[in-house]
Order: sequence, then C-alpha cells, then structure tokens
Amino acid sequence: MQAASFKVDTDGSALRLLPSGDWSVASILQIDEELRRFSAMPAGKSKAVFDMSGLVRLDTAGAWLIDRTAAALSAQGVEVRFEGLEEGQRIILDKVSEGGQPKLAPPAREPFLIEVLGRIGAAVVAVGHDAVAFVDFLGAVLATIWRGIRSPRRFRLVPLVHHMEKAGFNALPLVCLLTFLIGAVIAQQGAVQLRRFGADIFTVNLIAIIFLREVGILLTAIIVAGRSGSAFTAEIGSMKMREEIDAMRTLGLDPMEMLVVPRVLALVFTLPLLTFVADIMGLLGGGVVAMIELNMSPSVYIERLNSAAQFWTFGVGLLKAPFMALVIAIVGCRAGLDVTGSAESVGTQTTSSVVRSIFLVIVLDAMFAIFFTRIGI
Repeated sequence: MQAASFKVDTDGSALRLLPSGDWSVASILQIDEELRRFSAMPAGKSKAVFDMSGLVRLDTAGAWLIDRTAAALSAQGVEVRFEGLEEGQRIILDKVSEGGQPKLAPPAREPFLIEVLGRIGAAVVAVGHDAVAFVDFLGAVLATIWRGIRSPRRFRLVPLVHHMEKAGFNALPLVCLLTFLIGAVIAQQGAVQLRRFGADIFTVNLIAIIFLREVGILLTAIIVAGRSGSAFTAEIGSMKMREEIDAMRTLGLDPMEMLVVPRVLALVFTLPLLTFVADIMGLLGGGVVAMIELNMSPSVYIERLNSAAQFWTFGVGLLKAPFMALVIAIVGCRAGLDVTGSAESVGTQTTSSVVRSIFLVIVLDAMFAIFFTRIGI
C-alpha cells in the first residue's frame, strides 16, 4: 500500500493540499513533523482546498492530522474547504472535529444571596401564574354550571350521584374515626391543662368552640383533599394520558361538562354534610373523655354544650365547607387536566394537587377566621 504523503500546490489565490496514500496510524508518523512545519509557516493565501481524492485509506489518526492542519490554517484567517471526500471519510473528519472542540467552561455561579433572591422571584412569578390559571379555570367551571342551570338537561345526574357516593358516603368511616379521636384528644389535653387553674369545667366550652368553628371543618377538608382531591387528579390525569379526553372532544363532548362539573358539585354538596357528621363525632369523642376525666354526666355535658355553643358557633364551620370544597375540587380537576402523556406526570400532578389543596384550605380557613372575628361572629 502506498505510504502517506502530501503535496502542496497553488491555484491562483488558493492553496491546494493533496494528501495521498495510506493515512492510518501505521504510516503517518513520517509525515507528522513535515505537516507541523507546514502548518507553522504563513499560508500567504486567503483560501485552502484539501483535495482528498488521492487518499487510499483514512483512519482516526490520519483524520486528526488533517483536522489539525485545517485548524492551523483557519487560525491564520484562511478559508478551508474539502473536495473529493467519500462518505466514510467525511464522517470520520466530522467526528474528529467535534471531539477537538474545547469544552465550554461552566458558567460562574451567582453569589448565594443573588441566587436565593432569584429563586424567590421565580417562585413568586410561578405563584402569580398559578393564581391566574386557577381563577381562569374557576371562571370556566362557573360558566359551565351556569349553562347547566339555564338548560337543566345538560346536567350529568348519574355521574353527580356516583361522585357524591365516592367523595361523601365512602369517606364517612374515616372522617368519623379521626374526628372522634381528635375530639377526645382535645378534651383530654384541655381538661389536664385547665385543671391546674381550677377551670376544668370549661373543657366543654373549649371542645365546642374549637371543634365547631375550626377543627371539624379543617380536619374534614384536609381528609377530603388527600382522599377525593387526589382521586380526581388521578382519574382525569389517567384519561388525559390515554387520550380519552381528546376523543371526547372529537365526539363533540365537553370535558368540563362531563368530568369536572359533576366532581365539583359532588364535593360542594357532600363536604357540608361530612362537616356536620365530623362535628357530631368530635363532640361525642370529647363527651366520652369528659365523662371519664371530669366525671361529668351526659345530661350535664349536653347542658354545658348548649350554653357554650351558639348558632353561629356551629354555622361558621358549615359556612366554610362549600368554599373549601370548591377549592379542593377545582385544584384536583385542573391538575388532572394538566397531566402530560406519561405515568410520572400523573404522580407528580397528584402530589401537587394534594399539597396545593391543603395549603389553600388552610389559607381560606385563616381568612374566614379573620373575617368572622372582624364582624363579631
């Protein structure tokens, strides 16, 4: 096989380099120094052409020599181009050229304070966008409900009853158990602390006010957010992932009307009922502890409840329930519609919907507490 060699010709304003022979690792050592000297000399031309038609063989080592020479000419301001390249030779030269590019240095990190402020700013912007999207989705849901009110035949009664059963009736055992235990804990801790001041008789007042105004609705809403809100996201998200919602739109069916509104209305109807049951079970749990800790008879306990709890003590908690239900259902359904085409997205959106629902429920409860205190209720 012919040994590696090259020849340099001039063609007008162009420099013509003609490699020939076997440019492989076994035979290029003899021309390496000669190529280095050639690369170090001023080219004296504005263009250079590498005519590769005379090459018999080219491997990575030979391609590296050619690339090094071309880079040296380019550094002198010479425009380099190749002629007579076979497909395999072009691929090798491209790969060698890519590998020879210097890696970009990683960008310098911002100072810690600037980075923290940047993250806070990004979080604030994300919260703003999320708030706008929430209000937009709420408006779409309310508009769909209004269309249903104007045309009652558009309401999906069977899905509504189905979701009322799943979100309400099926949640009763869990709600009853947890609220009974929480009511018992509040009564036990209240009795122990108030006994130090000789005011243990006011344990009943503590149970009635705390549970009826705050704990009953808040605990029930958190349970529903973790149970039903996540179920809404997972169900709608699975349908979105399997492109069932796109198929519904193709058939002329409105997903908002078919999927979202029945779930929203089901939760709005059932959460006040669950709150009522939770209040009763919480008072019952507190009563059991009051009878054990304070030796209080059921009649005395009920009498103390009547004197401690007014109408609005009980009504405040029930009044919050529909608003919290609306928030939980809208967050859960919207997260389901935001699912992309992967199972991981379903899990991410489900987790996000539960966290957002619980956060918004607590914020809403705080706002209601401040409002009712301001107006004297």
